[in-house]
Amino acid sequence: MRGEICVPGDKSISHRALIFAALAIGESRISGMLEGEDVLATAGALRAMGATIERQSDGEWRVHGVGVGGLLQPAGALDMGNSGTSTRLLMGLVASHGISATFIGDSSLSRRPMERVTAPLSAMGADFTVSPGTTLPIMMRGLCPAVPIRYRLPVASAQVKSAILLAGLNTPGVTTIVEPVPTRDHTERMLRGFGAPIEITEENGERIIRLQGECDLAPQSLEVPGDPSSAAFFIVAALIVAGSDLTIGNVGMNDTRTGLITVLRSMGGSIEELNRREVGGEPVADLRVRHSALRGTSVDPALAPSMIDEFPALFVAASVAQGRTITSGLEELRVKESDRLSVMAAALKIAGADVAETPDGLTIDGTGGEPLRGTPADGEPCVTHLDHRIAMSMAVAGLFSRNGVAIDDTRPIATSFPTFMPLLNQATSQGSTA
Repeated sequence: MRGEICVPGDKSISHRALIFAALAIGESRISGMLEGEDVLATAGALRAMGATIERQSDGEWRVHGVGVGGLLQPAGALDMGNSGTSTRLLMGLVASHGISATFIGDSSLSRRPMERVTAPLSAMGADFTVSPGTTLPIMMRGLCPAVPIRYRLPVASAQVKSAILLAGLNTPGVTTIVEPVPTRDHTERMLRGFGAPIEITEENGERIIRLQGECDLAPQSLEVPGDPSSAAFFIVAALIVAGSDLTIGNVGMNDTRTGLITVLRSMGGSIEELNRREVGGEPVADLRVRHSALRGTSVDPALAPSMIDEFPALFVAASVAQGRTITSGLEELRVKESDRLSVMAAALKIAGADVAETPDGLTIDGTGGEPLRGTPADGEPCVTHLDHRIAMSMAVAGLFSRNGVAIDDTRPIATSFPTFMPLLNQATSQGSTA
């Protein structure tokens, strides 16, 4: 793993850039946007509700917004594919508009519970007709004007926070969110950038976010930084593959997203930040990652919100570290695209790792720097359950295994990181010729 690569634009920021641009009055321009299936699902839904969204030949996206309160009734169901982020954020958007919408998704998304977002949006006046278990398909009707609420997040969730703030944009009065545990703050940063009247304070150790509704958003030119969740797979790969010295350019370094780097450094990982700067209102840096002898660790549950999507990659690093790694407080991973605790435990065991599953985490005894066994020639492949992060994590595990790792399906990778395999081949090819 040598040379220099750049990962695609941040998925969380790409979703939000499209949504806020669709609510602005005038033309916004977005460069560096992730063009994975999840983000394209958001773009398709916004087009169905009246926004004009076009990709230019140079890769820049131009969005002509309809203004806050200007969404149109979609003619058909909004297909979210595999994207939970699209679903939850767009439900928030519709909640304070006087339109109805039906949300559908693939088989994986249709198993994911939506009650955590339908509950606060119902309190604001939205009406939902849901499938058993509060899963998709879901039909909802927004209320205009909606009712401003004060809502204390029962679980750390940037998606729920963002859905309420999106509903609050077209709601008269002040919508208030109490956040006991800070989560990624891309929505708040971008709201400020588009000119929304938002105030963030701290009271009794909790973060208080207040948004004055019925505001206008001004169009912007945005550059999306590289996605730290996508960089995670290459960071782990470079740390565990002997001889590696890889630089990953333009990685978002928002404090609410860097938990994995904190943990890997505590395990002995060599991760150096170069050329720190700001891109599109977000801190970024180039990361130089070198092969390191990793040590097991006990991961502080308080770090979970800042690395919730990166735990599958961390589990791979832990499987080849020296000693035991213990994770806890990760119940949230059971309601992602798959049950990432049980699915990663099963996949790593197939690859030869020593893994024990607990109700809220995994305990992994590493190989001490020895390669994993990999998938036996006559063995069953690792089952990804249509989860892109499981597929990419096990691909990284395969790089540091004696027999390679067989994966049942890599197609879901396209939902978040369509260039993953070409970049992986590029980095390993550079390494083999260095």
